[in-house]
Amino acid sequence: MPEETITLTPHNYGKLGLIHCGVTYDGFIAVAGDTRDIADGQEILFERTAVNVKRTGNQYTFTRVARAAVKAA
Repeated sequence: MPEETITLTPHNYGKLGLIHCGVTYDGFIAVAGDTRDIADGQEILFERTAVNVKRTGNQYTFTRVARAAVKAA
């Protein structure tokens, strides 16, 4: 399965396939209804949806990862 990726900035939303992703405001993200605070340079894995989020400044990159990678983490 090829990787799906979207890059968002604060106050923007998008979709990875059927999964809703968004940056509500600077430092606060949502993936399929799960929310988290994220610091600059931090990377967070949402295990339920197999979505990894990395923040670089005001750009937030959401990437769908393989389920095998989630189980290995």
